[in-house]
Amino acid sequence: MKIGVNLLNFGPGADPDGIARWTWMAEMLGYHFAMISDHVAVTDDVAARYPAPFYEPFTSLGWLAAHTTKITLGTTVVIVPYRHPLETARMIANLDHLSGGRLIFGVGVGWAQQEFEALGVPFERRGALADDYLAAMKAVWTQDVASYEGRFVSFKGVHSAPRPMQSPHPPIWVGGASDAALRRAVRLGDGWHPIRITLGWLRDKGLPRLREIAAAERRPVPALCPRIKLRVTDTPLLEATRLAGQGTLEQIYTDLAALQSLGATHVLLDTYDDDPESTRHHEAGFSMLTLLAERVLDLKREGLR
Repeated sequence: MKIGVNLLNFGPGADPDGIARWTWMAEMLGYHFAMISDHVAVTDDVAARYPAPFYEPFTSLGWLAAHTTKITLGTTVVIVPYRHPLETARMIANLDHLSGGRLIFGVGVGWAQQEFEALGVPFERRGALADDYLAAMKAVWTQDVASYEGRFVSFKGVHSAPRPMQSPHPPIWVGGASDAALRRAVRLGDGWHPIRITLGWLRDKGLPRLREIAAAERRPVPALCPRIKLRVTDTPLLEATRLAGQGTLEQIYTDLAALQSLGATHVLLDTYDDDPESTRHHEAGFSMLTLLAERVLDLKREGLR
């Protein structure tokens, strides 16, 4: 099981130096991957959660690819309906080459209705748009001269080089927990990327439903690649209500072992505490990740990979 770090590319403390420091720290501590979020128009609904400045993911990842050597980079998550799929496919293929094949493509359909309005994208069709756009991107990535005929986008004779370095394309992680999201993960994804989960829900509802949909679609079950909220506390939190990744170090270690037993191949750690002002200070996040990295080395010796 590989463990990664969610980078803070937004908020009053966000700047190139901070984004680079988070990534270098993650690589130095031995984390396997680092991911970055996406918004195009920071409207009021976005700013309430993730205020400006907001560093755009594609250019940021290209820059980080040149400043790292081992760590895998990715998106958590690109809002697929915001951009024409030919543009997104080109950027992802280029990033895969610029990083030497170190890219994960996390995707979602979006939630910020005001942002959709600002971009002129129909909010009520975001799921259908995402499905069509992802299928179009896969066509581009798997054909030297690509053609596609879909509900919302069609093209013919598009020369695709450079196609992605990874074959057939970078892993696609699909976010969301609705039936539509799970179906999208099964039909179009390589991994399912739920966020802010409890282990009970994941074990008893999320994964069984994912398996049901995969069986109905007669497709493989996508890999489990959750994003969990990392918060280290001095005293234990109640098991019945806490989210995975929150509690004492022992509770968090237990969560990682449980996620591995449930088949997780990757786990992304999110240190953002929902307070924009906290983006000015990185020490608490660095400290939690350092403590966890030290313990993960012990867990590896005990068989956690």
